[in-house]
Amino acid sequence: MVVDDSAVVRGLETRMLEADPEIKVVASVGNGQAALQALDRIDVEVVVLDIEMPVMDGLTALPKIIEKKPGIRVLMSSTLTHKNAEISMKAMELGATDYIPKPSSSKELTGAGDFQELLVSKVKVLGASARRGTGVRRTFGAGTGTAPAAAASPASAAPAVAKPAAAAPAAAPRVSLLSPTAPIQLRQASTERPDVIAIGSSTGGPQALFTVLTALKAAGGVEQPILITQHMPPTFTAILAEHITRIAGLSAKEATQGEKINGGMIYIAPGDWHMLIDSKGGERYVHLEQGEPENFCRPAVDPMFRSIVKAYGKKVLACVLTGMGADGAKGGKVVAEAGGTVIAQDEASSVVWGMPGATAQTGVCSAVLPIDEIGSYIQKFATRRA
Repeated sequence: MVVDDSAVVRGLETRMLEADPEIKVVASVGNGQAALQALDRIDVEVVVLDIEMPVMDGLTALPKIIEKKPGIRVLMSSTLTHKNAEISMKAMELGATDYIPKPSSSKELTGAGDFQELLVSKVKVLGASARRGTGVRRTFGAGTGTAPAAAASPASAAPAVAKPAAAAPAAAPRVSLLSPTAPIQLRQASTERPDVIAIGSSTGGPQALFTVLTALKAAGGVEQPILITQHMPPTFTAILAEHITRIAGLSAKEATQGEKINGGMIYIAPGDWHMLIDSKGGERYVHLEQGEPENFCRPAVDPMFRSIVKAYGKKVLACVLTGMGADGAKGGKVVAEAGGTVIAQDEASSVVWGMPGATAQTGVCSAVLPIDEIGSYIQKFATRRA
C-alpha cells in the first residue's frame, strides 16, 4: 500500500512498483487515516508511508498501523531534509522497518531511475521478510539505558546452538539459525582481547543497532571505541548518532575527518563517505574518503573492516548485522585471516539475512546469534581477560 498526500506521487510510485511483476499495489491512499481504514478491508505486507500528510500524518499513523497489523512492514518515505530525517529515525524507534529518501519534487521523481530501483528492491525484501515472519520489531523508550523486552522469534523460541567442547565461554562459537541444517562452518574466536569493535549494518540496521548498544550498555559497557558503518545518506547518520546517545545512553557521534579515536566512544560513518582509520605515533585517527562505492554503497562496511585490520591488526571484533547484499563478508574474511574475531546476526532475527548471511557462509564467524544476544556477547568478549 502506498500512502502519500500527493496523488501524483502515489501514481508514480504505484507505476514504479507494479513495473515489477512480483509486486502488486493493493491500495493507494492520501493520509494515515485512510490507510488504517484500508487495512480493515485488504491484506497488506508492506506500507510505503509518507511523513507529512493532512488528517493524519505518517508518524501518528505508524503505531496504529503496527497495532492493527503486527506482521506488517512499514517503509518510511520522505524528502531528504534534516526535519524529515529526524522524523524517519523516530519512526524507526516506533517500529518502522526501513526508510527511503524521496526526490523533492514530482518532476525529479519522474526521472529518478535510482529511486525506482531502490524502492522496488526494498519493498520486495520487506515483503519477503513479512511472509517469513523474520526480524524482531520493537519500540524504544526515552533512553533509560535498559534493554527493551524481546519480541518472540523463531531464534529465541527454539535456537539451534553449536558449541565446541574445549572453548572458553566468552570465545565459544555459537550459531542460532532459522534452519538447524544450514551449512554454516564456525571458527574458534581469537584469544586476544580486542582493541576496537566494528559493526556494519543496512536494512533494519537502526533498530538492530539500538538493540545491540542498549544491551551492551546494560551489561556494563566497554572501554574500546566502537566504529559503525550503517548504509545511510547524509543527514541521517548524524541523527542516528544522536538517537544512539539518547536511547542506549552511550556517547555517539558522526565521525569527522582527522579526529582522534578515543576509547568508549561510538563513531558513525557519515553518509556518502567511507570511514577508514589512520595510525600515527601510536594513535588512531578517522580518515574519510569518497572513493568508489563498494557493494553499491558509500559508506561501505568492507573498506572499514580492511582499514581497521591495518590499524589494529588481530585485535579486532567485527560484527555484521541485518542488511541487503553482501557488504561486510569480504571485509570479515580479512578480519578473520588477520586473527581477529567476526560475529553475525542470525537469520531469524534479521529483517534481511543478506549481509550477515553472506558473512556467515564464508566460514569466518565465531558466533551467529539472535539480535538480543549480540550486545551482551560483545560486552563479555571485550571485557574478558586475554
